[in-house]
Amino acid sequence: MEGDTEFWTSHVEALRRDGGAASEYPRQHGLALASLYYWRRKVQLAAADSAGGGVAAPGKFVALRVLDVSADAATCPCTLVLRSALRLELAALPSPCWLLALEQSHAGAR
Repeated sequence: MEGDTEFWTSHVEALRRDGGAASEYPRQHGLALASLYYWRRKVQLAAADSAGGGVAAPGKFVALRVLDVSADAATCPCTLVLRSALRLELAALPSPCWLLALEQSHAGAR
């Protein structure tokens, strides 16, 4: 397994440096596209985990701390950071229904 990790990490890094389309790289190097995507995600999660980036692996709980539960909290600016490291800067705290819809649509896009 360690050899696989080194092999795929080198390809993931080469793809990142190359900056080309992820669909072209595996074809040029005789690799399976699905495997490249799997290992790219795995390498990204490992890097975020070792850097303390706060990105949780799929299926793991993420700690959430509520700082202010007053009525004014709904109108305060907030930042959402999704598992994909996408950051959303919002002028106000969205409704729970909106958050659920965002999570469902984001999960379907993977």
